Amino acid sequence: MNTEAQLREQLNRINRRSYPAYKDLRGSYQFPGYILHIDHVQGDPFAAPSKVSVEVLQKMAGFPKTLFSEPHRRIALQDHLIREFGKIMSGYMFQAKGSGKSGLMSISKCGQQVLDRTALSMDDRRILVRFEVGFPANGRTINAPELEKILFRFVPECVKRALYYNNMDAKKIQEVVELADDQQAIREQLPERGLVAFVANGAMLPRESGVSDRPMRGAVPFESPESMEVELTLPHKGKIKGMGIPKGITLIVGGGYHGKSTLLKALELGVYNHIKGDGREYVITDHTAMKIRAEDGRAVSHVNISPFINNLPNGKDTVDFSTEDASGSTSQAANVVEAVNAGSKTLLIDEDTSATNFMVRDELMQSVIAKDKEPITPFIDQARNLYKNQGVSVILVAGSSGAYFHIADKVIQMDTYRTLDITEKVRAICERIPEKEGGVHELALSMLDNNLWKQNDRVLAAYKVEKKHDQIKVKQFGKDSFSIGKSAVELKYVEQIADVEQTTTLSYVMKYVLEQLEKNPHTEIRELLETICDRINEEGPGAVCGRNVPGNLAEVRRQEIYACVNRYRGFRI
Repeated sequence: MNTEAQLREQLNRINRRSYPAYKDLRGSYQFPGYILHIDHVQGDPFAAPSKVSVEVLQKMAGFPKTLFSEPHRRIALQDHLIREFGKIMSGYMFQAKGSGKSGLMSISKCGQQVLDRTALSMDDRRILVRFEVGFPANGRTINAPELEKILFRFVPECVKRALYYNNMDAKKIQEVVELADDQQAIREQLPERGLVAFVANGAMLPRESGVSDRPMRGAVPFESPESMEVELTLPHKGKIKGMGIPKGITLIVGGGYHGKSTLLKALELGVYNHIKGDGREYVITDHTAMKIRAEDGRAVSHVNISPFINNLPNGKDTVDFSTEDASGSTSQAANVVEAVNAGSKTLLIDEDTSATNFMVRDELMQSVIAKDKEPITPFIDQARNLYKNQGVSVILVAGSSGAYFHIADKVIQMDTYRTLDITEKVRAICERIPEKEGGVHELALSMLDNNLWKQNDRVLAAYKVEKKHDQIKVKQFGKDSFSIGKSAVELKYVEQIADVEQTTTLSYVMKYVLEQLEKNPHTEIRELLETICDRINEEGPGAVCGRNVPGNLAEVRRQEIYACVNRYRGFRI
């Protein structure tokens, strides 16, 4: 272990030398109260910043164990410390001068969701925080005095103010973990109450804009219909009331711009906890819930879509179906089946982003086009079977078709962002208007248990994975996609990915999957994915990265992991 004095000496030695001499600084240095790790040094001042980490022992940090004794508490506390560290660090941004990225100091930027991130991890022994620093230079000549300013003044101040419990607002920290306790309590009570979601009275669901996830000022607070109102008891907040959405089939209806999609969007992101002040702190959805939509052009590999599509004119097998370019209805059928296979017990669907012919066929169309001439069994004819046979609930936003009224267990109307339970009214109307004759396919949805996803038949296509220096090459394009080798993985329509760091994690997962399949091509993909999911749950999002864990990863659910692998185009079809 090197000392801080040795680090000063090295800085003096390499000052005004060529930039690559910075690489001599790699290693660990003991500072008063913490260890500084210089993990990776950038190649030049215009390249990606250097990777730096700080390790503080818990006996120095002084955080009471009760604050991180449970996983939900630990994740909430870590999230808070990242935000505090980043807030303090932002005050020192580019205070050290130079060319290119000189003086840059950054850590993960957390959004409204509370996620487990590799930027900061803690356990009983230590706190480890990972961040980036642009090592200063004049042109491509080392400016050591400016780096000394960062490492000996700025970083110690960040550590002192954001990682030592005695220097922080203890009340605020307590509020963070208590909110996490309350959110966890709601999640645990949902199945006990037979609910798939809970929306608290007073919740602020509308967002600031289409590109901002912050709450809208002056928005109408949510108020539950009396008939759907439930009361939950939370460990800290006490009794809380709100709308409980029961298991089964729930419709959300109403006129345009009245708040249907806003409510559904809040439910989509209710799979994650939210920070205080977001407005959706107490909007909690079944953690396995998956948003389903049409996805024209996606690749589908070895999926059993026969409960929805069968008897194709070209005779193509739909029990083991593959295509490079799926239609809207085919892609949505695959998305439903894949979600169920990934363990989802709730499906969230918006009519606006669905394939019409997949969702419903009206009576006139059934009269014109004979049943034996239509290979698509609409979702409306299988939704009840899906719940009955698989225990999968559906929350559906509908605005143009009343066909789903006949099978709905609950009907919620949004009226200028106010919520009404119109279930009984709809049932009375449905009694006067008989349900059309169904066209349910002979193949029951219970078949999903057996032949859903034949992953053991998926074979990695030869020459599909491009390598550089014997490593699989990965390139990310924001939150929506990344490429691995020559194959792009499009995630734009996996709508519950809330953070760009989740996409980064998925790229590492995909890389790990391909590496494992390369070692053993006969590995069953489902078995491999379940192993990965278990490791991430136990070890965090950096579980598939080996020893060099980057500081820009965030937790991903089993559902997104499956969705990512399903969209990889490198499997032989």
